[in-house]
Amino acid sequence: MLLNLVKKDLSGVILLILLSTSLFAQEHPWRANNEWAKMPAERTWGSTSAVFPGKDGTMWVGERCGQNSCVGSDDDPILQFDRDGNVIKSFGAGMIDWPHGIFVDKENNIWITDAACPGCSNAPRNQGKLGHQIIKFSSEGEVLMTLGKPGVKGDGNYEFNMPSDVLVAPNGDIFVADGHGSSGNNRIVKYDKNGEFIKTWGVTGAERGEFRDPHALAMDSEGKLYVGDRGNSRIQIFDQDGSWIATWTQFGRPSGLFIDKNDVLYSADSESHVPWSGNWGWKRGIRIGSTKDAWVVFFIPDPGQPDLNGSTTAAEGVAVDDQGNIYGAEVGPEQLVRYEHIGWRP
Repeated sequence: MLLNLVKKDLSGVILLILLSTSLFAQEHPWRANNEWAKMPAERTWGSTSAVFPGKDGTMWVGERCGQNSCVGSDDDPILQFDRDGNVIKSFGAGMIDWPHGIFVDKENNIWITDAACPGCSNAPRNQGKLGHQIIKFSSEGEVLMTLGKPGVKGDGNYEFNMPSDVLVAPNGDIFVADGHGSSGNNRIVKYDKNGEFIKTWGVTGAERGEFRDPHALAMDSEGKLYVGDRGNSRIQIFDQDGSWIATWTQFGRPSGLFIDKNDVLYSADSESHVPWSGNWGWKRGIRIGSTKDAWVVFFIPDPGQPDLNGSTTAAEGVAVDDQGNIYGAEVGPEQLVRYEHIGWRP
């Protein structure tokens, strides 16, 4: 019944029913490990929102060079961690301004969105040299493809304005969540496997198929595309042609999304319950449930929950490895936290 209600897009009813979703979730079986990911001795952690599992049990992370921007830094922003949390590979120095989203495709290629988000931090900006791009790397760091024009924002078929995330479908089609913050394009752009434009959908707004800060992408086993429509505090679900399927509000204000092989959905909410978020009364944290029935089963609360100063806290990016451990990429706290499962496997 709940799923049917959601599919009818009765957003007001759903909000009333699910406002305190986390109260009904079971006690979660994960334990936070803030020291799992170990940087090389010469580096310190900066902000990160990009994390995604590799095909060999490793974890890939886009890290902002010890601060909240890689402008002027010689550090590699793309890092590969082994199962023990050690860096085994890094690349991308001087090529990326503001790593934001990451995806690892079935051939183990690494896709990065460089959002180039002006005004999002006090870090120096790119002065028109970097950003507004999608970059496809091999796992060895070779650039295989770029989409967008470096340092040039726009709304054309091959232009972006602060793209937040990227996803590659099983057939190779590429989906881009284009538009970070309040001044982005607020659309989804689709390309074929060769980077040829197919279509785009979405404008600024709060109706079906409209977006405010499309911040995250995920795809389930049936090929449905999940869009974290963060500014509207909801997930919108589409087919791969952009036709609306459903709107879910019970997973909070999604900054990051991940769907595992069993269609378990992980939604990282790093912004609820601050005055400017538009989602007052919701707790921040990671919500975990099934794409099959839309129920939230577990909730990992943000440890900074009482802090209402308007900062982004806890996990903004989220990913899960093949052993059921959850990884939270944190912008404000500047760290990668591994939530180690202690009894439940997806």
